[in-house]
Amino acid sequence: MTASVARVTTISVRSDTSFDDAVKAGVERASQTLRHVSGAWVKEQKVELTDGKVSSYHVVLEVTFVLDD
Repeated sequence: MTASVARVTTISVRSDTSFDDAVKAGVERASQTLRHVSGAWVKEQKVELTDGKVSSYHVVLEVTFVLDD
């Protein structure tokens, strides 16, 4: 039987555009550094406000990647 082992790392991402943009940017950036990224879980979302208006979107991602044999 073959087994695979994965690791989870936490990253924080901020976008001026949207939550979706923050998630995409985080996954793309993680994939540049980590090999075998297999998924991500949005652990936390929040917005920053300036003068009562949303100025940026922040997400905390749990990124899963499979370890090399």
